[in-house]
Amino acid sequence: MDPAGVSRGRSTGGDGPRREGPNVGPRDGPDGLTDGASTAANLPPWQACIRGRAVKPPRPGAERSLTPASPETFPHPARSEDLWEAFLSRDNLARALRRVERNGGAPGPDGMTTEALQPHLRAAWPDIRRSLDEDTYRPSPVRRVTIPKPGGGVRELGVPTVLDRFLQQALSQVLSPLFEPSFSDRSFGFRPGRSAHQAVKAARRAIEDGLAWVVDVDLDRFFDRVQHDALMARVARRVDDRRVLRLIRRYLDAGVMVAGVKMATAEGTPQGSPLSPLLANIMLDDLDHELERRGHPFVRYADDLRVYVASERAAARVLEGVTTFVERRLKLRVNREKSGVARATRRGLLGFGFFKRGGSVRVRLDPKAKHRLKARLRHLTSRRRGIAMPVRLARLDRFLAGWAAYFALAETPSVFDELDEWLRRRLRQVRWKEWKRPAARRRNLVALGIPAWQARQWAASRKGYWRVSGSPVLGRALPNAYWTDLGLVPLGTRAVRLREHWRTAGCGLARPVVWEGAV
Repeated sequence: MDPAGVSRGRSTGGDGPRREGPNVGPRDGPDGLTDGASTAANLPPWQACIRGRAVKPPRPGAERSLTPASPETFPHPARSEDLWEAFLSRDNLARALRRVERNGGAPGPDGMTTEALQPHLRAAWPDIRRSLDEDTYRPSPVRRVTIPKPGGGVRELGVPTVLDRFLQQALSQVLSPLFEPSFSDRSFGFRPGRSAHQAVKAARRAIEDGLAWVVDVDLDRFFDRVQHDALMARVARRVDDRRVLRLIRRYLDAGVMVAGVKMATAEGTPQGSPLSPLLANIMLDDLDHELERRGHPFVRYADDLRVYVASERAAARVLEGVTTFVERRLKLRVNREKSGVARATRRGLLGFGFFKRGGSVRVRLDPKAKHRLKARLRHLTSRRRGIAMPVRLARLDRFLAGWAAYFALAETPSVFDELDEWLRRRLRQVRWKEWKRPAARRRNLVALGIPAWQARQWAASRKGYWRVSGSPVLGRALPNAYWTDLGLVPLGTRAVRLREHWRTAGCGLARPVVWEGAV
């Protein structure tokens, strides 16, 4: 094994990723807000966000280079002198407040909501600022929340207090300009102007270039395993303001609240904190540059890493080398059960898969993402939930709009048509149960154009809801047009509209969307 711990392997296409004209939207850019320069000098910092004007987000067609932004692109200079003052500046705090209020989220252990943050700051900011300047501020522990993982098990999230969210967001805004220019072009997660779609497209290009094998590296509980000393050493490479370093360290050491009991944390950076995504990219930046130095094309989205190589033997060597580097240099763990080597078309990425057709590589919907969608739709269309149909369809519309905005990248219209038919059948069985009594069923079937004798026959049927929902009779009574008139927009139609918009706008994605069930 080479000293660096990463095998050279046998791969091709080691050059950096091709540049594309990305598309940015409301969530792109460092903050998407005004600098608050018009705010009166005598106003407290939190009021800058009240008086200021929000910058209109770039139109979907606006282009932005994938090249890491230069220092001039950001609102603060890319140097650590006066970092503390930049962190606590009126403009930076105003932008952070707007971002926290816009993101919303659940309250932390103190129960304070985002709506209560601004009144709290009006009353308590002088004391908060004094404690920060005097180095006596102590972050509150985060509230531990567990959510089920799509593949089984649970994911542990940390919910900070809204005050700590506000301060962490302000920290992230001044730290990003210091680190962003040096991040790898092949890192796509939690970065301005980058998206999951761009990561998927980069992976597709690697496969098109003949790299038929992929090394799938799964970092075991990455956010829970990060060693604080190793992380802080990497932060200190570009940050020399000791006050900033101490505050970051205190956030790492703040602990968690579990069942009302504070528990210390010796390692990890909690998912859910505004600062954690940036710290994750800082921690994994060494791995990115080592892979670049070795000439391995790769795609990384947060802790999701794929390395593309030309042969199975090369893939096995790269997996061994990456594992050694991660465990020895980064002091992290690789989950050997989930990591592995496979044909590039057999390993999905961020909810998408790949297939070859007509000599080109296309994007498809990963089967796991399809199963997760159906599970969610079963919940929304459960006949046991007594919800009026207009309300049910409104909830479906909100969910499907977000789902389609992410998965419309898949080039599999037949899959969307199949899902649409399945969803309509689910809704037909809900409607059948709503009619309940045979007399009501007969009356409604006749009103919808079914002959009286046939309506009477089916109204008295003892067949189950699902079986009746798939019958030709109910299909004629409640055709596709019936649901369209009620406002149900098919997934296939949504996907076509979005893809046409992206094509005419000259961009791949209108805004960087991250679907919660994709990873």
